[in-house]
Amino acid sequence: MTTHSATLAIDEAVHARREAGQDVLHLGFGEAGLPVAPDLADELSDAHLLNGYGPVAGTPQARAAAAGWFTRRGVSTDPGQILFAPGSKPLLFALLAAIDGDVVLPRPSWVSYAAQAGLLGRRVISVPVPPEAGGIPDPELLEQALRQARSNGARPGALVLTVPDNPTGTVAPAEQVEAVCAIADRHGLAVVSDEIYAELTHDRGSVPSPVHHLAERTVVTTGLSKSLALGGWRIGFARTPAGRWGQRLHQELTGIASEIWSSLAAPMQAVATRALNDPPEVTAHIAAARRLHACIATEVHTRLLASGAQCRPPQAGFYLYPDFGPARDVLCAHEITTGADLATALLERHGIATLPGSAFGEPDTALTLRLATSLLYGSTPQERQRALTAEQPQTLPWIAPALTRIGDALGELTGGMRQGPFSRR
Repeated sequence: MTTHSATLAIDEAVHARREAGQDVLHLGFGEAGLPVAPDLADELSDAHLLNGYGPVAGTPQARAAAAGWFTRRGVSTDPGQILFAPGSKPLLFALLAAIDGDVVLPRPSWVSYAAQAGLLGRRVISVPVPPEAGGIPDPELLEQALRQARSNGARPGALVLTVPDNPTGTVAPAEQVEAVCAIADRHGLAVVSDEIYAELTHDRGSVPSPVHHLAERTVVTTGLSKSLALGGWRIGFARTPAGRWGQRLHQELTGIASEIWSSLAAPMQAVATRALNDPPEVTAHIAAARRLHACIATEVHTRLLASGAQCRPPQAGFYLYPDFGPARDVLCAHEITTGADLATALLERHGIATLPGSAFGEPDTALTLRLATSLLYGSTPQERQRALTAEQPQTLPWIAPALTRIGDALGELTGGMRQGPFSRR
């Protein structure tokens, strides 16, 4: 039986608790938590009369804008390599359907990859990520895992990478991405590179995309849900490779799209065309979002370390992936022995919603959580706009108490806050 997506389930559970009058801090859902850029709101208003079907892959204008967007970021692209969809999630599913073979995933990885592989009847070959960053398998373990999988009857076909990463909020080093692509090349794998957070690297650096190392067999998926907080508008797009294999894959994807979603909604294609031409208003909006995400994720990261958790520093987007293994003995005294126990304790005792690492492919016994900090920015459009433009958003009167609440809750569970800089005196 197919289960409810963990991220969507926690979001619905939090909304139900809030409707029942409970005060819940929502760290469980990866929604970007920001207002719509005014320029794009105006574009959607102007496009509201576009109610006809469009080309399956996208309008010529939208595909040209997406091709230019990639090209300006160092990946030369022709409009014929672009395909739009109602969000990147159906694109990922269509890609896994179009690429023959079982699916190789880093562990941990975003909740939907393994679920989509399961829907297609594909095996999942899971490989731990390296210590430095998530989003790619550890190169030293990948080769071994592929050989073992083949000896067990699997047929590895697609390697899914996330650069930057959800759930860890990190950017894999370029040399490790290159090493993973070399292994994929030797084993004849196609690479699906989910780069939906690429515009949100905290240092504004370029993303080490696999397309630079295995151009002829790398598909890039992305969208506007994260960089421009347009999750509800469902705008995703993919870049297929140039060359014979990429052309065949594009034709297959177009066929799948024609039978599932027909085309991206016409008003959203107009929005995409506007956004992907990089007008100054849009790029400034993304830059402000990048600063805000970095600030609040760093604030929460400091509190995680003070509680005794291990956690990679945030480098992109708005995620953190703490490991409370060092506090296992203390947590056991609270009858917390799994990540699910830890997430339940935070929700039931402190009203803080998170997701356990088991939702992202980790063993049940792993004391890991995925935290999304982007819904701390405010509960109204006015609060979120102030957070976006504030010099010190962590001091705003609705954000500062939330940060204190997170630190205190972690400290009560682990005891680490007694020595931390945010404990109550």
